[in-house]
Amino acid sequence: MESVSGALSRALRRYGLESELRGWQAVDEWPRLVGERVSRHTRAVGFRHGTLRVEVEGSAWMHELGFLKRDLIRRLNRHLEAELVRDLRFYLAPGGNLR
Repeated sequence: MESVSGALSRALRRYGLESELRGWQAVDEWPRLVGERVSRHTRAVGFRHGTLRVEVEGSAWMHELGFLKRDLIRRLNRHLEAELVRDLRFYLAPGGNLR
């Protein structure tokens, strides 16, 4: 009899969802991976098809993150040990408030 974990892993691979699920790890670990300075002004909120969606406190931070984007992608993928994050999309947080 196969374990639940084994069956779940096999099903995720079969339906092409394994990398999507692993990409959500970047959402969960965003604050630790990007550091305190960036995490105070941002919040990762989703992952889909290689794109990590990040809410940002304001337009000044959106602009600055544009310069950091390549480095952040590299850092995330290094941590995930796979090239899962292909893009970061920055959006203004509703009302400019992350809390």
